Amino acid sequence: MSTLPTYFLSHGGGPWPFMMDQVGHLYAKLDASLRALPSELPARPKALLVITAHWEGRQFMLSSSAQPPMIYDYGGFPPHTYQVQYPAPGDPALAAQVKQLLDAGGFPAVLDEQRGFDHGTFSALYPAYPQADMPIVQLSLRHDLDPLAHLQVGRLLAPLREQGVLIVGSGLSFHNLRAFNAQGAAAARAFDDWLRSAMALPPTERTAALLEWETAPAARMAHPREEHLLPLMVVVGAAEQDNASVPYHEDAFMGALAVSSFRFG
Repeated sequence: MSTLPTYFLSHGGGPWPFMMDQVGHLYAKLDASLRALPSELPARPKALLVITAHWEGRQFMLSSSAQPPMIYDYGGFPPHTYQVQYPAPGDPALAAQVKQLLDAGGFPAVLDEQRGFDHGTFSALYPAYPQADMPIVQLSLRHDLDPLAHLQVGRLLAPLREQGVLIVGSGLSFHNLRAFNAQGAAAARAFDDWLRSAMALPPTERTAALLEWETAPAARMAHPREEHLLPLMVVVGAAEQDNASVPYHEDAFMGALAVSSFRFG
């Protein structure tokens, strides 16, 4: 089995893949990048481990249901988007393995048999795997949002890459919903320029820069709260010695914003 890369995916807003008739022109580039993801891999994954920006716990949490339900964690969208289904299977054995890795590394984790797929997971993965036939386990953030802790958790997950598990961080490189328009354009560009430059640094320097992300240009304008950035810490930790590339970037997301996704390895 080839060693799989890791990804940080900017997942867009709400249930956009299920509204392409209305918003497709806004999401064309993101949609194309996600559809291309399977063809970029050296082998088909056995399962996906998704670190989602939309789940936080006092400890790290893992979805462990064999058939996870849906979570419609958004508001103000058309009625049909509260009935969409993404019936991908879970993987209780993988969830238990991840828990064991985190427990042994000093980050006690909790299995959650009730947790369903949130839109950070199903909106990002539907374009890539529309058949919903890829087993998925979700990993939460820890609510303190400590960047080093999330990087260290990523390091513990690294062996999974050699076992056919694709590790995906689902967030957004710019996430200020009060400036999700032209008002946020300058901040998005400044932060995205810094982020792409930081991800291109040699591994040790890249890690150091990421841990000091709050000193970046427009950092707190781009992320008033950093839950949509923290999945990046995990996937970098899981591929810390690998080079980064940019499978998706645009300067006019939602008409105005610079956003990016990253691949490691």
